[in-house]
Amino acid sequence: MRIEHLAIWAKNIEALRSFYEEYFNGKAGERYFNPAKNFQSYFLSFENGCRLELMQKREVPDNQNVGEATGLTHFAVSVGGETAVNTMTETLRSNGHRIVGEPRWTGDGYYESVVLDPEGNRIEICA
Repeated sequence: MRIEHLAIWAKNIEALRSFYEEYFNGKAGERYFNPAKNFQSYFLSFENGCRLELMQKREVPDNQNVGEATGLTHFAVSVGGETAVNTMTETLRSNGHRIVGEPRWTGDGYYESVVLDPEGNRIEICA
């Protein structure tokens, strides 16, 4: 068994698609649009692992996420090593993205940092 995909509701689907394409080498498929539901989405594929579905529908309310809470809290992307984590973290920071966890070794043996995507979703960048 494997996770096939994760989905994120987006306020600005194009900005989010561009972010994951630019920084995480995501490859977006064709935009899907359902006019009856005013719904659109993209599936992004990566070199390995599950896909990411970005979805947009104007009626979906803003996330009220205010820190830690139950439910999905982040997803992790492996970039291939400690140097790659450091480099990606600094690239994201210099391009104005918010780093909420500086690169470090965790108690459970991961080397990681944490960045927020343009809509505030947490991404762990790990070795």
